[in-house]
Amino acid sequence: MFITSLRSRLPLALAIAVSLATVAVAQQAKEDPVPSRKAKPAKSAAPKSEKSEPKAAPTPAKKNAAPAAPAAQTAAAAGPTLLGQFGDWGAYTANAGGRTLCYALAKPSSSATQPTGRPRDPAYVFIATRPAENVRNEVSIVIGYPFKPGYEASADIGSAKYAMYTQADGAWVKNPAEEARMIDAMRKGSDLVVTGESGKGTKSTDRYALRGLGQALDRVAAECK
Repeated sequence: MFITSLRSRLPLALAIAVSLATVAVAQQAKEDPVPSRKAKPAKSAAPKSEKSEPKAAPTPAKKNAAPAAPAAQTAAAAGPTLLGQFGDWGAYTANAGGRTLCYALAKPSSSATQPTGRPRDPAYVFIATRPAENVRNEVSIVIGYPFKPGYEASADIGSAKYAMYTQADGAWVKNPAEEARMIDAMRKGSDLVVTGESGKGTKSTDRYALRGLGQALDRVAAECK
């Protein structure tokens, strides 16, 4: 049942995550700007590029859900506001379709792929709070390539391991009941390690430093009460 529930929220969450996180990452590190995820290379790019893989179509949103594209476009147009930078984590707020969102975001401190040298879009972890939907600290990961269909990604904090449900290039905690425990482990841990595999067989390992996450989440909670 939790998979059905999860699928119903993926399109809007993924669209917002992609739109807002792309802008936020660019603001977070102006010296190393992140290209827009909409600016894809021409099809003449190297055939082994993960960027050239066709992305799976998202599950259609339910009728009572806000349309993903307009909400994402509105949020991107408004742009996120940086609330504070805490270590590797930025705390942001934004408005999507008249609804307030707050989130913490970070890029990997290190990344590796096998085979080496395969191009990827930027990867990041996005922890969102959406008061209007009664959503608090929802963890999502954008991996930078389309996941292998049916693949379960893994997010590890020390000895704790969490299975991640995947769709297109996004991943969410498979069992929502574990999300609060994962957040607690992230607050106490030093590193988050995310492993994934693309449809072309490329395997990736991304390591996120957790320094500053607790402060970023506290700032998010204060902004989105």
